[in-house]
This record gives sequence, C-alpha cells and structure tokens, in this order.
Amino acid sequence: MGNDITWHEHSVSRGEREKLNGHRGCVIWLTGFSASGKSTIANLVDRKLYERAARSYMLDGDNVRYGLNAGPDILEKMHGKEFSARFGLGFSADDREENIRRIGAVAKLFCEAGIITLTAFISPYRRDRDRVRATLDGNDFIEIFVDTPIEICEQRDPKGLYKKVRAGQIKGFTGIDDPYEAPLKPELRLDGAAKSADALAEEVVAYLEKVGVIPAQA
Repeated sequence: MGNDITWHEHSVSRGEREKLNGHRGCVIWLTGFSASGKSTIANLVDRKLYERAARSYMLDGDNVRYGLNAGPDILEKMHGKEFSARFGLGFSADDREENIRRIGAVAKLFCEAGIITLTAFISPYRRDRDRVRATLDGNDFIEIFVDTPIEICEQRDPKGLYKKVRAGQIKGFTGIDDPYEAPLKPELRLDGAAKSADALAEEVVAYLEKVGVIPAQA
C-alpha cells in the first residue's frame, strides 16, 4: 500500500503562509493532570493571540473525542457496533497512544499551515509526547507542563471525575491508578498552584514572543 501513494508538494509554501499570517506556525502542547488548568490556559492564550490578530486554533482533549477520536459509545450511535468496534478509542494505554498520535498528526498539519496550534491533553506518557515532537521540525514543538499537584486537581474536580474515581466508578485514571510521566525538559513549566490561569496564559504569550513565534508588542 505504501508504494501506491505519492507525496504532493503544495504550491503555497509554509514560509509564504507564515509571511501572510505575520508569525510562525508551531505546536504548543500543554500536558498535565486532569483539572490542572490546561484547557483554561489554552483558551486564554487563544483569545490573547486572536486579539493580536494572530492565527491560532485550539485542539482540546475532550472535544476531539466527539469526532476525530470518538469513543465506542459515540461511534456506535453514529455508525453502528461494527464500525465502533473497529475505530472507537477508549482510555486503555493503546487507545491513549493512538489518540495522541492522531492529534499529533493533525497539529502538524495546522503548524505547516502557519497556524499557532494549541493542544490541551493529559497525554500521560512521555514517549507519546516525544513521538509527536519527533515528527515536527526544529523548534516547532513547544511542550508546556502545567504543574498542578494532584491534590489541588482533585479539590477542583470541575467534571466530578475524581469523585467518580474514588467511588470506584472509573478505573485507570491518570494520577490515581494510572501513571503520569511529567516532562523532563519542557520548554515551559507553569505553576498551576501559585498563579491564576490568566497570569499563566500571559507567561505563554511572553514565551512565544521570546522565541520569535510572534512579534513582540511595541
């Protein structure tokens, strides 16, 4: 099968797209426990970039599981049991790996279009994050560790997931009975316990200025 496909070059280069946008494309990969603040921070960064006329888009861990990486229950309702059994993604180690692989591939496409791509995924396994990094060029992958202690995440519990875990209703939950491998050398570490989400979002924007993804404001 691999011999029957051919890579087609685009007539519009990535450089031309970035020149039109006025900034570089990149993948900003926020990782951390559930309820660490990843999605909130990513949303705030997305808004701040929009207000600066930057082209950005956010890929959220929950949202993609309604479509691209839908679970068996959703796919069964949409396409039937056979389709669901073949393509539905749950939360096993293998399914989590495929979930991240697919998101990495999509994020890479956005990046090559010159878009600042924000992802907010627990992505608990270091090797999966490193594999995504390996698919991207140079400094395109910006790993951000939202470092919020599990105790604080459990106190927040906006979705009630930790409560369900403690009640035995959810198994294999990251940080409780499934591992989380923190980044060894993230490009940026955010202290999710000490600062507000808005302050942390400002740190991300400042970092993007520092490394030349977006131009600094006068």
